[in-house]
Amino acid sequence: MYVTRPYALDARQEAATVRELADRTEIIDALYRFALGRDLKDRELLESAFTEDAEFDFRPVAGRLGLDLPLMTGRDMITGVVLNPGIPLDTTHAVTNCRTEIDQDAARLTALVEAQHLPGADHGRHLLLKNLYAVDLVRAGSHWRMRRVHVENVWYTGEPGVLIGR
Repeated sequence: MYVTRPYALDARQEAATVRELADRTEIIDALYRFALGRDLKDRELLESAFTEDAEFDFRPVAGRLGLDLPLMTGRDMITGVVLNPGIPLDTTHAVTNCRTEIDQDAARLTALVEAQHLPGADHGRHLLLKNLYAVDLVRAGSHWRMRRVHVENVWYTGEPGVLIGR
């Protein structure tokens, strides 16, 4: 599930290194597009991170928080839930510790994401999450898109209800 090999680049193929570096940058950028799209409430940017048939599994995090959220399937459902205008949240996401693995036109990404959630009208309350992401991606031209995203919670602090507008 997670990328844990003990090296970053496949040094056996020197000629492929430039393309591999470009691919790794684009793979990580897919997660950055998701995070910044959420933070800026930019639907187009957020959608650019996902394939049309993507799955976003936030259920392990929700379960840990005592919340019930569905498996999000399809880019429209994912963006609709993440950018739900009925739940005014101000968020900041920080993406770190990215590890990638490429197999031709498929890739895997592991990352830590810290996500701060504040009710839009009450920044005196919060929910801060540190989550571990396991992402399967596919090549889309010169870019990459996330096809499956699985999120596990490492720790959290604050009020879980903030996430769903309570």
